Amino acid sequence: MDHDLPPPDRPCVQVSAGPGIAAALPQLLGFAPEESLVVVALGGDRRVGLTLRVDLPPPGRERALADELVDALRPGRPTAAVVLVVTEDPDEPWPVLQGSTLPRLALLHEVTAALVRAGIRVTERLLVRGGRCWDYDDPADGAGRTLPSGTSALAAASAYAGQVTAPDRAALVARTARVSGPAAAAAVRVCARIGAGHAARLSQVGWEQWAEESWASVLTALELCRPGSRTQPDDEALARVAWAVGDTELRGRALTLGLGEDAAAAETLWTEVLRRVPAPLDVAPATLLAVTAWSRGDGTTASIALDRALDGQPGHPFALTLRAALAAALPPHDLRRFLAGLDATDHRPVAEGRRAG
Repeated sequence: MDHDLPPPDRPCVQVSAGPGIAAALPQLLGFAPEESLVVVALGGDRRVGLTLRVDLPPPGRERALADELVDALRPGRPTAAVVLVVTEDPDEPWPVLQGSTLPRLALLHEVTAALVRAGIRVTERLLVRGGRCWDYDDPADGAGRTLPSGTSALAAASAYAGQVTAPDRAALVARTARVSGPAAAAAVRVCARIGAGHAARLSQVGWEQWAEESWASVLTALELCRPGSRTQPDDEALARVAWAVGDTELRGRALTLGLGEDAAAAETLWTEVLRRVPAPLDVAPATLLAVTAWSRGDGTTASIALDRALDGQPGHPFALTLRAALAAALPPHDLRRFLAGLDATDHRPVAEGRRAG
């Protein structure tokens, strides 16, 4: 399930009904969804809150999926929601009327019922297909309505905030995909050499001196990732960053980079590190990318980064903690307070961490 939340610094934008909200899905999610169920939570004056996306379920899974969606929406206390089915499926036969009906009606029924039981009013139920939008509740909407073209207010606000919309979810995954072929082999050799050097230096000077030197290497690489920089960090610089943030204390420092004015440069840095280092050295930078993306409301990229972290180390405590918080739809403006409440040694909730009690 993909979660996207409006970041605290995004200008407030109201989304119009029907085709307007259907056309806004790429900006709300960060990519253009395909074969998906999307639920857009709304507050007062149709202000967009949490946006949830899931793959269309197989037959028999509709009710369970509906309950999962409602559980994810509850923390945000929405007053209303728009439900959208995005599919290229044709209309389904409807024997009762000897005709046809829009696809995925059983899924729509279960999701609507679950939302109503939770006290969430369903304002619209829409089908998005082939660049057009249909209203499930309007029998006269036979041909559907064309989605608006041009730059919407939400697209402009997203561009202002630096959000780049991907053509699909796979393109988001590809942004952090590890390099392959000779480039990957060269990066592995560099990481091994830098790791050996770090171990030797740690033995020579002790942790405090090593930590300050390693942190300096992180800040140097960060400078090279700022917008407008003409030089990018090379494999050696990225390997130094990966080894540095693998230390839990330095990872704690690095978390703050993604929550302030350095967030854009930090996101670029963590992304580049993920592309150039092997597992499990990519686990820590993956969690850092998750936090940075999450802080600007991009729950999809955060989820992709956490997938990468847990692929490298399935039991990683910090990644599991972040995964649980993301599943609970923690808003970006609560993220800093949430992180402050984690155990400094392994970033688990204090009640579970090593320093508890």
